[in-house]
Amino acid sequence: MNREELLKLLKRVRTGKLTPEGALEHLRHLPYEDLGFARTDNHRALRQGFPEVIFCEGKTVEQIAAIGTRILERHGTLLATRAAPEIFDAIKAAEPRATYHPLSRAIVVRPPRPNSPVGHVLVLSAGTSDIPVAEEAAVTADILGSRVETLYDVGVAGLHRILDEQAALDAAHVLVVVAGMDGVLPSVVGGLASKPVIAVPTSVGYGASFQGLAALLTMLNSCASGVAVVNIDNGFGAGVLAHRINALASQADGPSRAPAGRRRRRSGAVSPRTPKRGR
Repeated sequence: MNREELLKLLKRVRTGKLTPEGALEHLRHLPYEDLGFARTDNHRALRQGFPEVIFCEGKTVEQIAAIGTRILERHGTLLATRAAPEIFDAIKAAEPRATYHPLSRAIVVRPPRPNSPVGHVLVLSAGTSDIPVAEEAAVTADILGSRVETLYDVGVAGLHRILDEQAALDAAHVLVVVAGMDGVLPSVVGGLASKPVIAVPTSVGYGASFQGLAALLTMLNSCASGVAVVNIDNGFGAGVLAHRINALASQADGPSRAPAGRRRRRSGAVSPRTPKRGR
């Protein structure tokens, strides 16, 4: 249940179309429901605008299916991250609208009547190997309600690739920059753009990258202004933050004219299922 649905419920009680007892039945599982192994936070959508997201690693298929079923019953929409194909099969059996994004390993169930996406989030990856984390950020911002574009394989080893995309950098409200190895791309983008930059280090790289620690330290020590850094491989956290910044910018700009659906840029774009190219 979100704010709009709760307001509709209260209006039905006020007009006599629903009894107080009937409303109580609707509300009896708020603010949370205890499943024994999990306590689903049914107030999350009221507080933050989107239901609780399932982090699948470390949970059994049965636990995830039970949590997902409860979330879908209460809210009609779902995001599950780091999900294996067998988890998707279990969710799909309960909800045919579910879709799976293999690159990001995310399961998405869109609301029955989604709003038009707002603003403009641009997600960039330094290399093709960074795309899974970039896709997690893109899928997350997309399901939360942002208009998302992606620009992949524009790392600093071929600096001309990002320099050719200045117009794309200027058009976005917020930039998510995903990079492993030396982790330099966020500093370059931060020096080219006046928009907030969310840097995401990945665990991609050889031994001295220390599973992403080298990229993380590089990004934390960026000389560019306006660069914030999330944890290693945390595309989800970057996507949430990007959406919140984008939503605030969109409110300041007024109603969005963006078309419905997620768009992808021409040069580095990939489908959520099949990469086009790598370097």
